[in-house]
Amino acid sequence: MTDTLLQHLKTYFGYSSYRPGQLEVIQAAMQGTDSFVLMPTGGGKSLCYQLPALTLPYVTVVVSPLMSLMKDQVDALKANGVSAEFINSSLSREEILQIYARLRQQELKLLYVAPERLLQPQFLDRLSELGVSLIAIDEAHCISQWGHDFRPDYMALSILKQRFPSVPLMALTATADGATRQDIVQQLGLQQHYEYVGSFDRPNIRYMVQEKFRPLEQLVAYLKQQDGLSGIVYCNSRRKVDELAAQLQERGYSAAAYHAGMDSTARGSVQDAFQRDDIQVIVATVAFGMGINKSNIRFVVHYELSRTIESYYQETGRAGRDGVNAEALMLFDPADIGRIFHWIDQEENEQRARVGRQRFQAMAAFAEAQTCRRLVLLNYFGEARQTACGNCDICLSPPKQFDGSELAQKALSCVYRVGQRFGMNHVIEVLRGSQNQKILQYGHQQLSTWGIGQDYSHDFWLSILRQLVHFGFLQQDITQHAALKLLPAARPVLRSEQSLQLAVPRLHASSTNKEKDKRKPQQYDRLLFSRLRQLRKKIAERDNIAPFMVFSDASLIDMCQQLPGNDAQMLDVSGVGQTKLKRYGEDFIAEIEHYLVDAPESGKLA
Repeated sequence: MTDTLLQHLKTYFGYSSYRPGQLEVIQAAMQGTDSFVLMPTGGGKSLCYQLPALTLPYVTVVVSPLMSLMKDQVDALKANGVSAEFINSSLSREEILQIYARLRQQELKLLYVAPERLLQPQFLDRLSELGVSLIAIDEAHCISQWGHDFRPDYMALSILKQRFPSVPLMALTATADGATRQDIVQQLGLQQHYEYVGSFDRPNIRYMVQEKFRPLEQLVAYLKQQDGLSGIVYCNSRRKVDELAAQLQERGYSAAAYHAGMDSTARGSVQDAFQRDDIQVIVATVAFGMGINKSNIRFVVHYELSRTIESYYQETGRAGRDGVNAEALMLFDPADIGRIFHWIDQEENEQRARVGRQRFQAMAAFAEAQTCRRLVLLNYFGEARQTACGNCDICLSPPKQFDGSELAQKALSCVYRVGQRFGMNHVIEVLRGSQNQKILQYGHQQLSTWGIGQDYSHDFWLSILRQLVHFGFLQQDITQHAALKLLPAARPVLRSEQSLQLAVPRLHASSTNKEKDKRKPQQYDRLLFSRLRQLRKKIAERDNIAPFMVFSDASLIDMCQQLPGNDAQMLDVSGVGQTKLKRYGEDFIAEIEHYLVDAPESGKLA
């Protein structure tokens, strides 16, 4: 069976090896075992259920939250030669009946549905009659009360284990902290499940934060550097989306707005044009998020501060899904913090508001961080690391450092002395010797750490504590009102066995951005790449599909590096399987040959 899976992997998807975690998850599904899968966006989650679906006897049902995402994934599967369909409200009754007929004849390997459709009693009855081999629940964080994108419709999926007790469930997500992961498993009733928690690291993405001064001019200057590549600009309001899209159009950019206030026809038209590379930049609210399966997005800009690290991570993850270098830029105005806190406070459900405040505090800390951005993200998700990435604005233009060992010991000791039961503000009040009501109520004015940090301001200590969280010495427990907890890595610091360099807190905003690009550029012929992109666009228009569904940017780069001259060499290119070789191989081999004949020495390696 393993050999068959590997053969299908190459034939249908064009890959010769698995990414980390994929094979183990696939084997669990083949053995009928439930599984929880956490992989970053672009990490290969979809293949975990798509590949076993090709060999399982009955259909694999995929629960997906957005119609646009279903269509994109089904179109991509069909382009790879896989029999797949979706059922949602965009289809006519006749089209749905045709899909049911194909299910009865066991012609379909994958069926994508929304949770609302799946849970209709008649639909469940029909699936029971026809047979189901595997149920995959994508964007599984939507089921959790702790998830950043909680959806009530997803909670009803808990009935699936009762209705299909012998069918393995696979819950997949790219963004879930510890509390969310536990809640997903409990809500779905996963039994003796296999769990894979992959790395959250997306090393090909550069994370950058610029203080916002003249945001439109900053954005225009950034877009000029992108040279026509695809990107997304996220805003927090529909009004700002419309306004910014119009301003970019006035400056000659191929840009369009996308938000939930537009009718579905207009949204669909914009998304299709973006998928086909007819529009360079989408200016959008977060409504333009999970439904994007476009692999060649090269940059994501957050024009305003996100509300949660989970949503920020997921939105930036739209860039560089093909593994090629990409960038994530955030324009940050410290004044946004108070405004967003005010929005969160409008939430009527106090529990949701509390969780929202705690999650946004982490997002604000990311924007204000003076430590490696990637470390902030990875440690937030429980992937404890202490080594800076070298590929973010902080690493490229580092703040001044000092020996913060003594201050760290004071802060960590104070967290321990208050019982690891209180948040940052209370710990700071103890350090600074406050005698407020809460301090006196708990008798914390009698602690040995009370007042030992009175020489420093509240904001100074806030920066120090945030850095200790970012470095993985402390964590904030969202299930206990963001109480600070010591992590194992803190022990050597407390015992003076490890010195610690911290950033001098930047209590006053810097007005310049001085980072320099130090990444080693990918080596390939840019002129040939441009010609292959033009050919890809021409073929995509002929076949009425998105260009990246022909070949990804990563495949085109690999072609530029390998220069395949026959079918066997083309099959060695990443992402080229038998199906795509038959459909497109001859055209691309011919284009490469023509280029080498026309301009054998004109390529520009960069």
